[in-house]
Amino acid sequence: MLKFFGSKKDTPTPAVPTAPETASAETPTEAPKSSFFSRMKQAVSRTRESLTSKIEDIVALTRTVDETTLEELEAALLTSDLGVQTTTTILEALRDRARHQSIEGGEELRSLLKTELRAILEAPGKGSAAPQVPPPTVTFLVGVNGTGKTTTSGKLAAFHRAQNRTVLLCAADTFRAAAIEQLEIWASRSGVEMIKTRHGGDPSAVLYDAITASKARGIDELIVDTAGRLHTKSGLMDELDKMRRTAARLIPGAPHEVLLVMDATTGQNGLNQARQFTQSAGVTGIVLTKLDGTAKGGIAVAIAQELNLPVRFVGVGEQMGDLLEFSPTDFVDSLLG
Repeated sequence: MLKFFGSKKDTPTPAVPTAPETASAETPTEAPKSSFFSRMKQAVSRTRESLTSKIEDIVALTRTVDETTLEELEAALLTSDLGVQTTTTILEALRDRARHQSIEGGEELRSLLKTELRAILEAPGKGSAAPQVPPPTVTFLVGVNGTGKTTTSGKLAAFHRAQNRTVLLCAADTFRAAAIEQLEIWASRSGVEMIKTRHGGDPSAVLYDAITASKARGIDELIVDTAGRLHTKSGLMDELDKMRRTAARLIPGAPHEVLLVMDATTGQNGLNQARQFTQSAGVTGIVLTKLDGTAKGGIAVAIAQELNLPVRFVGVGEQMGDLLEFSPTDFVDSLLG
């Protein structure tokens, strides 16, 4: 029984108030230094520079949109990593518009392109509003190693704290040696407690302890950092299934969110991996990290189109507050002005 439910070492690890971290600009209660839109615009600057320069050339030279114009637009979209399928969908819509009602000049083309991009990004979330459930809300973070799951767990904790919600972190990545220690650092920085076990311990057991503690303490948000895994690793996928069953047994409907953490810099390669992963893990949404480090920001549109999953959050930097709740409108306006 002790082995399954944990020992005294499995009790919550309180946040350690260490300076300068607790006094730094990373403190989640500190007001943002710039607006959400300006931060998003800065994050996608590399993609915008690549895409907008090409579109500006098209707009400047276009009075009446014809097939040559659309072919030039197609090339611009592909270089921003929207992918063939998504780009084809957009171009078909624009061609249909051009056939039935002419597109008068480059500015109208830009406006129509923005409309198409927003529609694709908004589609996965339509009619799928998360039901209101009594706390705690249980969120699993899943994905392959190296995408930033543990870092995102800490940033997500800070995001919820900034909204005056109580948060508990669960260190369920017992497979990677440094994962527990890394999450402890983020728990300290974000000012939340965490449940942990020893390296190599049973993830479902530590999840059991975390859910039990969350219910007893009236916690609003339980964020579970899971081990990095590929869809082909059957042992780790079975372990994730066991964790899902454990959560559902203790809280009907849990986990309420399964967020797949993806690295934006991997572009279409990451999308191919994610496509296979989502079929096995019951993913409900995407966290797109390192958006500020790539000119392939169009991958956010490809995710919505090809995976039929909403992008929930984007990572735009290394600091505590650099996790933004995704807005299709702000994203598109940041890309195309």
